Amino acid sequence: MRVLMISPGFPDDMPNFTKGLAETGVEVVGVGDQPEFSMDPRVAASMLAYLYVPDLWNEDSTADQVEYWLASHGASVDRVECLWEPGVVLAAKLRQRLGVEGLSVEQAVAFRDKETMKRTLDAAGIRTPHHYRARSEHEVFEAAERVGFPLVVKPIAGAGSSDTYTAVDESELTDVVEMVRHVSELSVEEFIEGEEFTYDTVSGGGEVLYENVTWYRPKPLVTRLNPWVSQTAISLRDLEAGQPAPGVELGRKVLKALGYEAGFAHMEWFLTPTGEAVFGEIGARSPGGRLTHAMNFSSDIDLFRGWAEAVTFGRLSQDKTKHYNTALVFKRASGGGSHITHIEGLEPLLAAYSEHVPVVDLVRVGERRRDWRKVVTGDGWIVVRHPDLATTMEIADRLASEVRVVAG
Repeated sequence: MRVLMISPGFPDDMPNFTKGLAETGVEVVGVGDQPEFSMDPRVAASMLAYLYVPDLWNEDSTADQVEYWLASHGASVDRVECLWEPGVVLAAKLRQRLGVEGLSVEQAVAFRDKETMKRTLDAAGIRTPHHYRARSEHEVFEAAERVGFPLVVKPIAGAGSSDTYTAVDESELTDVVEMVRHVSELSVEEFIEGEEFTYDTVSGGGEVLYENVTWYRPKPLVTRLNPWVSQTAISLRDLEAGQPAPGVELGRKVLKALGYEAGFAHMEWFLTPTGEAVFGEIGARSPGGRLTHAMNFSSDIDLFRGWAEAVTFGRLSQDKTKHYNTALVFKRASGGGSHITHIEGLEPLLAAYSEHVPVVDLVRVGERRRDWRKVVTGDGWIVVRHPDLATTMEIADRLASEVRVVAG
């Protein structure tokens, strides 16, 4: 079997997935806008061949180049895969052009276009926030009248919380409109009060083979608007009861409504104070923010290879038992300087909890601080895992509040 991997070396997790494909025994060919010499060595070692396309996101041009490249080598592919949000529709167009199975263009658009996504789920009877598409300032305010305040404004084809804002009245909405003028299409949505979670899955052969629920503490939008906050994300051990259960049920319905058969999917949803699970959005891709690593630590599994096995052979043969709750703690430097001068509070906590902290990956003293608006992990991340949720939360909260990365 031969698999075409779009953007095999970027973003950060892609080398792991490309390596996972090679480890299943398939031939991997890549196409991307990174020169091959600049990639992680694991990527080059995992690929049979690579096509460099500087203008990768010109979808029709890229499809032409890939089709010509394969034909000129007398080659074909059995699957086209992409785990990065901007390439989901490109992958579908390549499947259509090359005549291979997988997510169609119509299905891919339903995963990328938030308005199409929610209309599809509305038709299936799934609870989504009230929502409207807006292409102009007038349409934004018109939608606000229908939705009511508070509301959320976000890009139709965005990922994560980039260019996402809340507004509680017309004055705030006027300010938001100014901040998103560069975005061509917006979704104006009902603001859902409640806790925010993910529902992450690996599917193969039309079946969900691995499930995960992660609890964002606090919501990503809160941390984006408050740079001093250390985000934590806890992948939960028990999915059958309590908070995760309504989201698991919701997520399974969403995947069925969207016709998703194989690959990683990353859904976000809300649990209201009344216990209602409300859909947020979904991507036909792996989660960012090191969540695949969190799942690996929760189950002592390798989901980079597990995903590859699922999409190529329709199975996941590793033990999928969840042994731990796993918390990711992301740190952001404080202080006004450009370089890290010192790290406070870490050593006492490691002395107390080191057996439950398998990863500490912080920016080193003397290195330049990172732009947390562009890098999800900010100035580093710490992993906590423990079978007991309360203990996991206690350790994670102390690392979030007591450890300071200082820039001077």
